[in-house]
Amino acid sequence: MPNKLYSVLKKVRLTEEPYLIINISLAGIILLIMLYSGIFSPDEDKYPVKCIHEELTGEPCVSCGLSHSFSLIIRGRLEEAYRWNIYGMRVFIFFAAQFIFRVLFSYIYIRYEGTRKQLIRFDILGSSVIFVLSFWQFIVYILRFS
Repeated sequence: MPNKLYSVLKKVRLTEEPYLIINISLAGIILLIMLYSGIFSPDEDKYPVKCIHEELTGEPCVSCGLSHSFSLIIRGRLEEAYRWNIYGMRVFIFFAAQFIFRVLFSYIYIRYEGTRKQLIRFDILGSSVIFVLSFWQFIVYILRFS
């Protein structure tokens, strides 16, 4: 089986496969988000990215505390993470699931050529639904200001 997978991988040209380029890019961005969350300590509160909304208005927004929440989730401090942002776990799970999806769907895309169109459709639909469910409160918050 490893020889068969190797022969399939040899045929795939990354530069000719936009779906794989997108998946690799998204997986990389998600890894950077997780790395950011792991590097910056929630105890020191020295996050380089500040909430622009809070800086301008003095009032917290729906995403305030999200970086702090992610850092706490990475460290297993879930109750504290929830106190920093009640939507943090939902968004964190979205990103973790998307990372797994990017890797899994890329494997399926490479391994099973005949299912590519269906896979992409499933990916778009599934990821869209998960996005809306995960970010619903953020969407509502943004629409309030439109």
